[in-house]
Amino acid sequence: QLQFVESGGGLVQPGGSLRLSCAASGGSLRYYNVCWFRQAPGREREGIACISTTSSATNYAESVKGRFTISRDNAKSTVYLQMTLAKPEDTAVYFCGVGWDMSPAPANSWGQGTQVTVSS
Repeated sequence: QLQFVESGGGLVQPGGSLRLSCAASGGSLRYYNVCWFRQAPGREREGIACISTTSSATNYAESVKGRFTISRDNAKSTVYLQMTLAKPEDTAVYFCGVGWDMSPAPANSWGQGTQVTVSS
């Protein structure tokens, strides 16, 4: 069972950039597809970006397409989310986990997440 620790969140101004990191432990990350999810206040958790084991495929939610980029470094057991052109609507707690097609794996273990606040 993989465990994940998210980091890199914080306050960013609209239009700004932020890079989130997701460190995995407890297994070999290279065997798993990984997604980023977020949960805004009063809303359900939603998938926003996924990346395949070798980075050969990625997919994004329409809300972040063209602005966010998911990447991974299997040697460092880390997945990244580069956020650019941030919008107030991006404010949420961001999580990473095993999954694909914007959905988590049934046995996914959630970390604490990292808070991203987009505000002036």
